[in-house]
Amino acid sequence: MSENTENIEKNKAGIKEPKTTEKEKKVEKVESKKKKDRDIEAVINIYTSFNNTIVHVTDMSGKTITKVTGGIITKHDRLKANPTIAMFIAKRVAENIKDMGVKSLYVRIRAKTRNPAPGPGAHAIIKSLSREGFKILNILDTTRIPRGGPKKKGGRRGRRV
Repeated sequence: MSENTENIEKNKAGIKEPKTTEKEKKVEKVESKKKKDRDIEAVINIYTSFNNTIVHVTDMSGKTITKVTGGIITKHDRLKANPTIAMFIAKRVAENIKDMGVKSLYVRIRAKTRNPAPGPGAHAIIKSLSREGFKILNILDTTRIPRGGPKKKGGRRGRRV
């Protein structure tokens, strides 16, 4: 009954509300669901050497979302490159980016320059993130390879012990 009195008062004042049909209401609901379902993508940069593991998550434009290193998780230098510590790094990263609404990831793995393979933590991080429920869209190796450049350290006969 209160709705009717409000409508009557609005009609007396000359206020007209735009009429919405049921089809328009359904379309609005579908559009709002699409916006909620659209997942946010991020780029996760993993740098793994044999001394440390660094994970840096950015959005698609390059703004930092979160950054976690082996030193944040443990204070033991010998454990920073450990796959177990890498799992803890991935768990902390997952907590931080789930709050932002990120569901899909592009992964960039980088090893130390001239190294043939990344450190031991890279595989553990990717595996942990996929278990956390993130969709991994792409994995890219961005290790830097020198093309000529200055002479390598060590002399003609190499490094001697």
